[in-house]
Amino acid sequence: MEQAMTTERSRAQRLAVLISGSGTTLRNLLQWQTAGKLAAQIVLVGSSSADAAGLQYAAAAGIPCFVVDHRTVRDEVEFSRQIFTRCRELTVDYVVLGGFLRKLRIPADFERRVVNIHPSLIPAFAGKGFYGRRVHEAVLRQGCKVTGCTVHFVDDEFDHGPIIDQAAVRVQDSDTPETLAARVFAAECELYPAVINRLAGTE
Repeated sequence: MEQAMTTERSRAQRLAVLISGSGTTLRNLLQWQTAGKLAAQIVLVGSSSADAAGLQYAAAAGIPCFVVDHRTVRDEVEFSRQIFTRCRELTVDYVVLGGFLRKLRIPADFERRVVNIHPSLIPAFAGKGFYGRRVHEAVLRQGCKVTGCTVHFVDDEFDHGPIIDQAAVRVQDSDTPETLAARVFAAECELYPAVINRLAGTE
């Protein structure tokens, strides 16, 4: 029994990454994995759209992909059920959201096993309608001097759930939404893998 428990602890954590669009977060995690710096293995990629450009990164890496199209599965409960069924089939330990724009219902067996990164310091500029460029436009419009990114466990509300970690990014007077987005994303590219490694028990 003790040997079996040791084997389970030493097994690399298995990740499913969910995307909706370009897949830049997925690309970053795959780069960390290829470099041997990610203490987990991406075993599955899911998308809410068959048109998501990020699926190309998964295909190039030979990672199984699936699509649950939000346009044809409009019921939130059924949409979530199909996604988590696929995750169970591949014995996924953590579900990682990378630019996934659809709301999920988190089943009991996946509580505190679904994580997201948001491009602001939650609770600021978070919730329904706050994603991508919209976040950075709002930060600049408000005149904030500091913004950043947040990794949190996902619950049944948008950009909600216990915060795991945050990284701050200074807002410069000359910033545009594009330049600010680039610096926040650079912070995301370091924070998200570090949090995943922590969850996997290596940090």
